[in-house]
Amino acid sequence: MPDNFQDPRAALDRLLQDKGIDYAHLSAKIGRNPAYIQQYIKRGSPRRLAEQDRARIAAYLGVSEAMLGGPVQRVATPARSRGPGMILVPKLAIGASAGPGASIDGEAVEGEVAFDPKWLRGLGADPRALSIIRVEGDSMAPTLNDGDDIMVDGGDAAARLRDGIYVLRMDDVLMVKRVARAPGPGRVSVISDNAHYKSWDDLPMAAVQLVGRVVWTGRRVR
Repeated sequence: MPDNFQDPRAALDRLLQDKGIDYAHLSAKIGRNPAYIQQYIKRGSPRRLAEQDRARIAAYLGVSEAMLGGPVQRVATPARSRGPGMILVPKLAIGASAGPGASIDGEAVEGEVAFDPKWLRGLGADPRALSIIRVEGDSMAPTLNDGDDIMVDGGDAAARLRDGIYVLRMDDVLMVKRVARAPGPGRVSVISDNAHYKSWDDLPMAAVQLVGRVVWTGRRVR
């Protein structure tokens, strides 16, 4: 299990406490008997969540499956070193918004961009979970414009949520939006910087799957 994540049972228990969700309620949400989640957390039975159960729980709670014992979800294959001190960050052949079913993991790499690791650390970014994708559309203008490249830190998502710009999935669409905590517990606002596009002022975290935080953007001078 990666060092960045605690025991999945303890993580799930803490999440449920933070969100005020009881074991029986979550069990019902994934179609299990009322005692299922309590037995998993308190008795270790089953030893691991079934893949389908883990995916449903992660979607409902708005967290990554890695927090619940699943594989670490990265925005790209890990960046790699090039020569003395340079990190190659993969540039993926995908954009956000990219339409229903768009994925990040496993997307084809169309190129790599070299960055100084010291500069990356200055962004507070984890080089192992970085990728570059392009922005499609102008819903985030003037902050981000159509065709801009954005660097996304897949290690900085739901577990470390704070106000900022994120790549996320909502209604099976991959998009880039500004995310802010809403007043209620476990609720967020998803905001388009362009006032001509829709924003969502108060959503449950379960409605949003955060993929990674946008830490840098680059654009062509026109």
